[in-house]
Amino acid sequence: MDKVLIRQLSIETVIGIYEWEKQIHQTLVVDLDMAWDNRAAAAGDDYQYALCYETVSKRITSLITEKPIELIETVAEMIAQCVQTEFKVPWVQVVVMKPGAIPHAASVGVTIERGRL
Repeated sequence: MDKVLIRQLSIETVIGIYEWEKQIHQTLVVDLDMAWDNRAAAAGDDYQYALCYETVSKRITSLITEKPIELIETVAEMIAQCVQTEFKVPWVQVVVMKPGAIPHAASVGVTIERGRL
């Protein structure tokens, strides 16, 4: 199966479990690998058969900024469910990173895979 990739999608949102975190915006960085059969799009050079990474990126950003979320695990699950449901992606790998979350680490994060290749 082919994959459509989105790398280092930066999203400013309210994320965290501490009260001070609920008062500020922090950056999340998202990577997506989405299973998608690119043959039809490539064969006809036809956008209608492509998985539009711009549309997916905008939707993910909107989803994650709608309301405060406490856990990056929740963010990852929300993204996976959205991509699979709304864009009919059969398999997705989601990486959510929270840069600067803890001292002496560049970033912390989670990776999940949902669906089948």
